[in-house]
Amino acid sequence: MSVYRNLQETHLNRARASLRQALSWYGYLRKSGQLSSNPELVGLVKPELEALNATLNKLDSNVIRIAVFGLVSRGKSAVLNALLGDKILQTGPLNGVTQWPRSVRWQPGGKVLVELIDTPGLDEIAGESRADMAREVVHQADLILFVVSGDITRTEYQALLELRQSQKPLILVFNKIDLYPDTDRGVIYQNLQQLGAGNPQAKPLLPDEIVMVAAEPAAMEVRVEWPDGRVSYEWETPPPQVDELKETILNILNREGRSLLALNALIQARDAEAAIAQKTIDLREKEAEEIIWQFTKYKALAVMLNPIAFLDILGGTVADLALIRALARLYGLPMTSYEAGKILKTILFSSGGLLLGELGSSFILGLSKSTAAITSGDNPSNITAFAGSAIAQAGIAGYGAYSVGKAAQVYLEKGCTWGQLGASSVIQEILSQVDQNTILYRLRQELGIKY
Repeated sequence: MSVYRNLQETHLNRARASLRQALSWYGYLRKSGQLSSNPELVGLVKPELEALNATLNKLDSNVIRIAVFGLVSRGKSAVLNALLGDKILQTGPLNGVTQWPRSVRWQPGGKVLVELIDTPGLDEIAGESRADMAREVVHQADLILFVVSGDITRTEYQALLELRQSQKPLILVFNKIDLYPDTDRGVIYQNLQQLGAGNPQAKPLLPDEIVMVAAEPAAMEVRVEWPDGRVSYEWETPPPQVDELKETILNILNREGRSLLALNALIQARDAEAAIAQKTIDLREKEAEEIIWQFTKYKALAVMLNPIAFLDILGGTVADLALIRALARLYGLPMTSYEAGKILKTILFSSGGLLLGELGSSFILGLSKSTAAITSGDNPSNITAFAGSAIAQAGIAGYGAYSVGKAAQVYLEKGCTWGQLGASSVIQEILSQVDQNTILYRLRQELGIKY
């Protein structure tokens, strides 16, 4: 257990460092005037900056949020009441008793502090706004409980798929097991194991990912025999059967609770930073296009007029690096010559040889242009050859500069969360370290394509 504890602390510290780095950079932009000089941009990114601050504060508070979801009449509130050991949340026979998300603090075992969040049914009639509000809760949750009360319906399956796309660990809770005979209960459990994975090709759910409970058992008629020989019948309500769920949650929290906190914080930070990058790029699209065309013209002109082939290649590369740095400055992103070089290298390798072909063609034409320039004094017709090679080379160089600029735009937008301590980088780092016995391992499998 100490191994898990140390790893969790590492994950939590890495997440804190990632968020502090992001906030410090945007703080630097304010001080340097890059944000304050553009009031429109400040207003646009304010919600994301506030989200980054709130996420860091949540990390420091060490409160784990567990949200319960499901369709109406599945016993979501009853499950939470059973965990709390008290009927705090309202329940009832009518659909839609829970109309708004409600949070309750829970401290199981006297150690871990948990915030349980009850939500409206995802399929309530005339309750679309409430359902949207419930879905918003999932972004703040570190762990999700999805409550069913039998075989999964088509609507439930679709809701389950949507929740799995939120990139959060999920426990499937099979409630109201007291209403089923043992045989039927076993068959339903096996079906849930497969369908609950959210993908027919995925592995069945592990024991920690599916739990059977009876949160609010139905009353039973009990035969009572009295000492005087009388016989009467009374209705008694059995106690809730949620010990297995409570134990499962405690095991998960002890084994990987802080890693869940770290991962969720990083996912929120990644989304916030990506939104900031998208808003910045959209707002400055016209300026970026002007910069790209400016460098395209300058590079084409410089290459056309220069008679030395080697300097064409060198000068063109320098121009591309300068273009990348100019775009980074426009978007307010940190960029050194080394980082610009890495981006250019990435662009060269990801372009399918297009820009490498430009370099090869430029070199060949440059040699032809150099030869024509050297021999132009001996044969005036070589001046025509020089001009032809220079124009062709200028066109290729200009096209290459424009391609680099557009590719750099995409890279700067999508790559804002990568790099040292970038949110996406730390997410990948955490998921690469999770043990196969953890609930995070399935999340790693589900995100394997992305990360």
